Amino acid sequence: MDNSKDLSTKAAALVERNVQPQGILLNNPEAVGNVSQQDLIALATEIEKADNFVKLNACNKLQIIVDQIRYLKTQAENILTEADWNMKLHHVPCNFVKRPGHIYHLYQKETGQLYFSMISPQEWVASKLRVVQIYKGSYRLEHDQSWTPLEETDKKNKDTALLAELCSNIPRNISKSMDSM
Repeated sequence: MDNSKDLSTKAAALVERNVQPQGILLNNPEAVGNVSQQDLIALATEIEKADNFVKLNACNKLQIIVDQIRYLKTQAENILTEADWNMKLHHVPCNFVKRPGHIYHLYQKETGQLYFSMISPQEWVASKLRVVQIYKGSYRLEHDQSWTPLEETDKKNKDTALLAELCSNIPRNISKSMDSM
């Protein structure tokens, strides 16, 4: 409900005088309507101060929104970077079907070609095979088809367990309880 079109924007306006409010005649209308110059200055000062506070308050609220926009922009950039990385890893050649929950090891051949292997660097060393390649990292394929670096899997497992616990505490009849609101 916006009544701003009815509001006056005059600097320091006084209420219209009515010598007979609600039909009752004032004893001394001149005394009631007697306003000194000091009173008008004080009124104008208060209005100016209120305007400044309102503007400052609005700017503070807008600053919160600007901060949220910056945060969301950073989040969006992170999501896009992660999606790009996941897509690149999915396009790395391998000679097997990748399965969620399994760990795969990324290597680079002398020719520069990247490839995934199920054999870890430790297993290559133990096999005593002389394969010239550069180990680039190990990744677990997640069920959502994203990739988690091996060194981050413990954190990912803890986060997943926490989310599962939180979700298990959501009442099954939440939609019914929301309808009653």
